[in-house]
Amino acid sequence: MQRKITLSIDETIYRKLHFLIPKRKMSKFVEESVKERIKRFKLEDPIEKGFKMMGKDRVREKEALEWSEVEITEELQ
Repeated sequence: MQRKITLSIDETIYRKLHFLIPKRKMSKFVEESVKERIKRFKLEDPIEKGFKMMGKDRVREKEALEWSEVEITEELQ
């Protein structure tokens, strides 16, 4: 079953869509784009997502680097 929705999008995106996609194909294009985005969202590995989030945490990264350097130094002595 198909449902109608109203979307608000940036003016620049709107113009690009109308330039690139024929009017009668717009719904299909948006539907396929959303399907692909949902598929990628669902398939994202939770562990990989966690590592990405940890990598963005500058304080945690600094502490991890300090810990790794300490362990290397201790092993050499």
